[in-house]
Amino acid sequence: MTDQSRRPVRDVLVVGDINFDVLVRPERPIEHGTDVSAEIRQRPGGAGANVAVGLGRLGVATTLAGCVGSSDSEPISDRIRAAGVQPALRGVNDIPTGAIVAIIGADGERSMASDRGANLALTEADLPEALIAAHRHLHVSGYTLFEPGTRGAAVTAIGRAQALGRTVSVDPASVAPLRGYGVEAFLTDIGGIDVLLPNTEEAQVLSGLMDVEQAALCLAGKFPMVAVTCGAAGALWADHGLVLRRPSLAGPGQVLDTSGAGDAFTAGLLAAWLDGRSPTSCLDAGQRSAAAVVTGWGAQ
Repeated sequence: MTDQSRRPVRDVLVVGDINFDVLVRPERPIEHGTDVSAEIRQRPGGAGANVAVGLGRLGVATTLAGCVGSSDSEPISDRIRAAGVQPALRGVNDIPTGAIVAIIGADGERSMASDRGANLALTEADLPEALIAAHRHLHVSGYTLFEPGTRGAAVTAIGRAQALGRTVSVDPASVAPLRGYGVEAFLTDIGGIDVLLPNTEEAQVLSGLMDVEQAALCLAGKFPMVAVTCGAAGALWADHGLVLRRPSLAGPGQVLDTSGAGDAFTAGLLAAWLDGRSPTSCLDAGQRSAAAVVTGWGAQ
């Protein structure tokens, strides 16, 4: 049976941030105390929204749960639906939708400043057991674990999904808040999940090892499957003491903006993994999704 003839397994609940991304690509390095010409774009973003939209566009029936500013609730929900995703969003009064400003370098890599806004209002009530039970897989962005106000909701959702026999994946999200939160606390929070999706730096921090393959193998001793994104060096898969590496599908000259590349990889890989495809096929699916994103502006 070919991949094309298989009907994808559906029903993923994504829990994570919904943001507005302001993308700034200066024509030369920014100088203190003066201005520089730049291309500036506003695009939809947020780690949760990016993964959900990616899954929806791949034909996976997906629900996105999270919080946005009340004035943005209807237009954001409409946009999410247009991507084939069911929104389960709560509008929050007097708090704006999250926002990120990303300064994009000549190589497409970003430096970011973020205001998580309404994302910080997420509570356990936004993730009722019935919502989790209605889905076969739960994906959680690590950002929800890093803040005291939202951690309880994320940990409870993971526990409920596991108790219901659902599979669970987690993306550690960002290395700086991960370090700030603490490796042991994070690993405790996500104990027993099925799929861990770090990038190279996150895998190094979580394992304490600098060699990325050894870091992946170490983490695969704690979780059934680990997929590590390595930027231009591609991505790798680790499970049961084995490591598989696949190359990037985007050449250096093709990369315009890496915003959301990891989220796109997550969507592509999860869609293939939930469809029961091989590790090689899963990695390649993730890489195809990531390559499609980095050649244009924005994560979606």
